[in-house]
Amino acid sequence: MFLKLYDRVIALSAHRRAPAFLATLSFAESSFFPVPPDVMLIPMCLARPAKGWFYAALCTLSSVLGGMAGYLIGKLAFAWIEPWLMGSSFADTFTSAVAAFETWGFWYILLAGFTPIPYKIFTVSAGVVGMPFLAFIAGSVVGRGGRFFLVAALIRLGGERLASRMRKYIDLIGWLTIALAVIVFAVIKVNSQ
Repeated sequence: MFLKLYDRVIALSAHRRAPAFLATLSFAESSFFPVPPDVMLIPMCLARPAKGWFYAALCTLSSVLGGMAGYLIGKLAFAWIEPWLMGSSFADTFTSAVAAFETWGFWYILLAGFTPIPYKIFTVSAGVVGMPFLAFIAGSVVGRGGRFFLVAALIRLGGERLASRMRKYIDLIGWLTIALAVIVFAVIKVNSQ
């Protein structure tokens, strides 16, 4: 199942508009869309390792801009999205994120950049609680940049050997990722109760 998807994404990562798709996905994931940009960043770095730093920088910039949009959604339009959010599966995570922002601020947004939890939850939460905007931007740049440049660095170090191993084990990696996501969400849900 994952192998077919992996091969398709690798093929798409060489498309001339792939950087624009990556930027759009990074922006959207930070403000309203649930799919993380890693699903494009990783295959793009595997397909063109020499451009990995560029892709990581593009991903970071777009993610921070999307995060700013998410922050503004939280700050200016939360009353409109609150009924939907509180009725969604993200309600408990959002409530926990708001409480954590009030306690940890900058450090929380920095660490949030590395989590598998959709970044939009953190960006909207930051706007709702009124986190200082410059601290929000700084934390986003360091957290998201750290994550995306780490991905690019690991792929650059692994090179072609990593690409061939990844393809060989992609189904196992896919199922383990799903299992990890389920565990993370279960732990968050238990801790928020």
